[in-house]
Formats: sequence, C-alpha cells, structure tokens
Amino acid sequence: MSGPVGVGVIGAGNISDQYLTHLSSFPDVKVVAIGDLVEERARAQAAKHRVPKAGGVDVVLNDPEIEIVVNLTIPAAHVEVSERVISAGKNVWSEKPIGIDREESRRLLQKAETAGLRVGIAPDTVLGPGVQTAKRAIARGDIGRPLFASTAFQWQGPELWHPNPVFLYAKGGGPLLDMGPYYVSTLVHVFGAVGAVAAVGLQGTTRRRVHTGELAGQEFPVEVLSTLSVLMEFEQGGQAQSLYSTDSPLKRHGVVEINGTEGTLVIPDPNMFGGEITIVRPLTDSAATEQEHLRVPEEGVLAGRGLGVLDMARSLRAGRPHVATGEFGYHVLDTLLSIEEAAASHQFVDVASTLGPVGSLGADFDPLEATL
Repeated sequence: MSGPVGVGVIGAGNISDQYLTHLSSFPDVKVVAIGDLVEERARAQAAKHRVPKAGGVDVVLNDPEIEIVVNLTIPAAHVEVSERVISAGKNVWSEKPIGIDREESRRLLQKAETAGLRVGIAPDTVLGPGVQTAKRAIARGDIGRPLFASTAFQWQGPELWHPNPVFLYAKGGGPLLDMGPYYVSTLVHVFGAVGAVAAVGLQGTTRRRVHTGELAGQEFPVEVLSTLSVLMEFEQGGQAQSLYSTDSPLKRHGVVEINGTEGTLVIPDPNMFGGEITIVRPLTDSAATEQEHLRVPEEGVLAGRGLGVLDMARSLRAGRPHVATGEFGYHVLDTLLSIEEAAASHQFVDVASTLGPVGSLGADFDPLEATL
C-alpha cells in the first residue's frame, strides 16, 4: 500500500486531545475515525479535530481504511481493547502500560504475532529529540562509559488537576505504573534490558480527594503504593536509583541523570519530547567549586504524542521494525511489576523478560515531512 496510513482512535478521554492534535499535523497518517463507549464524547472530539467519522468502538474496528488503531482506554482495559483490534485485523498502538498483568499482555503479543500484526506501546516521548539526542551523545562516548543513573518523580498527585483520577490509584496505576514507564523506558534506551530490581514502598494515605471538575470534593480509595524507592541493575552493566511518589509537597519532575566515567549527562523530562540537555565534566582544579553545565544541541524536529504511531506507520510501509515495539513495552511492564513484587517481599527480584538491541530514530526523522 502507499499513501498516508489510516488511523483510528479508541478512547476520547483526557489524553486524546494531545494525540489528535499531533496526529492531524503529520502528513503520513490520516485520522479516519474516533470511537468511545460514550459516543457523544467521540463525536465531540471528532468535531473538534475535524475527524470524519465517530461513534462507538465498532466504528473504528470495522472501518477498512484504518490500518492502525490507537488505544487510549484506561490501563485495566488496554489488553482487552488491543485484542479486539488484533481480531479486527488491524495493528494497534496502545497507551502505556501494555497491560496490568504479565500473562494477558504476553497473550496479546502472541496473538498479534500469529496474525502478522504489530503492537506498539507508549510512551513515545522517549522517541523525541530530547532522549534520542542524549542517547546519541552516550553512543558517541560523550560521558565515557555509563555507570549509573538517578531519576526522580515526586509531587502531591494527579488528583490536583485530573477530573476523574480514580483509575490512577487503582490496580495498574499509582506513580509506578502511571509515571514509571517514562523513566524506565528512558533507562532501557540507555542501558538496555533490566536484570534485577529491589524496592521499598509506602502508602501515604488510604483515601484521596478529587480537586477539580464535576467530581470535585469526592473521596476515593488508594489501592496501590504511592511512594516507591527503587534500585535497578541492568543486564549489560550499570545501575539506577529512582524515586516515584505522589506523597510529596515538593514538586520535582523529570530528573534523569546518567553518570559516566567522563561526565554526567542531564536528560530532559522523559514525559516531554524535548528540553535542555547538558553535560557536567569532572573538576580538574582542586581550587574550583563551580561545575559548568555544557549544553548539548538538541537534534531533530520537536513533535508530540503520536510520534510513535507515525514511526509505526512509516515502518509498516517500509517493512522495517518500529522502535516502540510490544516486546519493549512488555519488558517495561515486567520490570514495573517486578518492582512491586520487590517492594512486597523486601528482596531483589529478577526480571524474567529480556530485550535485544533497542532501536532509535535518526536525527533526520521529520514528523512534518510527507514521505509516503
């Protein structure tokens, strides 16, 4: 086939605006239809973003023009919806995580492989110029051999701004499963597959309160750990320490520091597609007290959510692998669930899954160019 790749979206909730805004700006894809259990919501998003068709989920699944379906449902529904997409004969890009259970997520990948179809898994922020430029700098040897990383995500929680945050504190949510995919994906891009993890965790409070929207003032239960301190060991060498917390009055997002034998690389927030990248060199003067942050020029065209869908679309036409594969997404999930198990057992837990070399996007990847 040739020409733009037809895309459908299932799930017209909070995140769909970002996807639809950017997908509609990429010449190599065409958003054909939006489906949602609440059909009125799908129609409203279709009108807002000038998408020609909208309605229930079957509007997307049954459309022959659609080759890739973007699954923007809640985490607990990811596998069920993705399996329906595969059964309809279409490739699927799913918001993170791939699922909330190893067995069902592995089943999804096996079903796709049998059908000869592709699975792509968010986050695609790690495909943006920020992380990809940093990854090239490390490959060039700009900080020598990477030794260890430090990452941190902490604040009071998404109930401050999200109109319906209940699912973010249910199974498959919490700061680990919600935000962890951004940080773990970045670390796997740098160090490769995770070999083992250790963690301790706590639950700051058993109930939370919605702050905004129609549900403002309503309380809901917290079912997951809301603070975790994590250690990770990578198969090919290197380690990382990470904090994930929604119990912190202090807001501290996007901390990713890669420490190597010849410098420390500060990577932009992995929940963003770009940002400032700097390197700090070791001091050579015993009298020096200030360390200079050397700017690394960001390479590539800045885009937004949907970048992974675009890479998947171009890869389909070219017959090459896309970068954010289902296997990558499964390894990230396996790592996150292993962290939960480590926190429960107070022991190191081996991560059973592994990965081969992780792909990259070139500095010349231009989302706004028509290539198909």
